[in-house]
Amino acid sequence: MTFYDFEAERLDGNMESMAIYKGKTVIVVNTASKCGLTPQYEGLEKLYETYKDQGLVILGFPCNQFGGQEPGTTDEIQEFCQLNYGVSFPMFAKIEVNGKNTHPIFKYLKSELSGLLGSNIQWNFTKFVVDKKGTPVKRFAPISTPESMEDYIKEIL
Repeated sequence: MTFYDFEAERLDGNMESMAIYKGKTVIVVNTASKCGLTPQYEGLEKLYETYKDQGLVILGFPCNQFGGQEPGTTDEIQEFCQLNYGVSFPMFAKIEVNGKNTHPIFKYLKSELSGLLGSNIQWNFTKFVVDKKGTPVKRFAPISTPESMEDYIKEIL
């Protein structure tokens, strides 16, 4: 099983295979619109804009499991991300990242890269980096800003 074997539903309702990201460096992040870390959208978008032509893609997965900080509908999430942060990277339908209904992508990423406090995701904006071969290579804590990830991203691009 590799990252490329999974699929997820985009905000527009279409299913998307992760196989379309073969050969790219991917950052997978669980997001929320009403979190103290929400301004990270700005840094993520900047990273994406700066490095997308070199093969970086960021995949945002809204999640309402932490303090109910992503209560919106699909349309509300999409509108919020575009109006407030100009998000142009792919965004997916709201999912769960912990518990019995954990999305398969996050189940896989957590099994490959445990965090400081175990495999469970502790909060919004946990970031997983998948290399060009589809191997999860690094996990960044929610408080790690996109800017603090930039040197690592440049190295593996």
